[in-house]
Amino acid sequence: MIRERQILACSGLLYPPEGFPPQYVGAQIWQAMQLAGVRRPRVCLIATAVGDSREYIDRWYARAGSFGDADLSHLQLFVQPNVADVRAHLLAQDVIFVSGGSVVNLLAVWRAHRLDAILRECWEAGVVLAGQSAGSLCWHLGGVTDSFGDDLDAVNDGLGFLPFSNGVHDDLGDQPRRSRFRQLIGEGVLRQGYASEDGVALHYVGTRLHEALGVLPDRNAWFVEPDGEGKHRETAFPARCWLP
Repeated sequence: MIRERQILACSGLLYPPEGFPPQYVGAQIWQAMQLAGVRRPRVCLIATAVGDSREYIDRWYARAGSFGDADLSHLQLFVQPNVADVRAHLLAQDVIFVSGGSVVNLLAVWRAHRLDAILRECWEAGVVLAGQSAGSLCWHLGGVTDSFGDDLDAVNDGLGFLPFSNGVHDDLGDQPRRSRFRQLIGEGVLRQGYASEDGVALHYVGTRLHEALGVLPDRNAWFVEPDGEGKHRETAFPARCWLP
């Protein structure tokens, strides 16, 4: 059976609103599992962007394990891969989920291990590629990152599986991510692309945005494109709230 190429590029949910059920904080992992369309999905976490933090990995296992039957694993690259055959392990998965963290460090380490080519092979074989924040940016051409410091800089060397730029956590007020993403697109530094508010995921089939999925009501994704002389225009895509 030929499986469609799918990517679920998530903003994650950095600041759940008061009263948000804690069991739904990791619901975007569940969404990715559902997209795989199998009864007991094989799901592998890649946490390179947080330096393979043991605390992060343990927390992810607890969250992913709460969403039903799945065969869970993780790939760590520090200080060396924890599986004998990285390519075979990843190709055997139904879902690969990438953590947030530093997208700049993630891309450098992946390329050193030739993971960029392996992940493209997985995508073309129908493995669902997913992830949040850095794990969303990485599949695109580039986006806005704080990987270099507190300032928000452009990164333009993403894997480019998707021919768009990407903005994450588009509505959070602690950093001007929303305005910076639009500024860089208007100036031509970044290509046109999609931004997602916190708790919103971009579901791509092939290289086309199929729909926006949310874990909160009344959230949006945005398509942002240049509009001449440093300006931009944007189109909202309301997210469909999809919870277990």
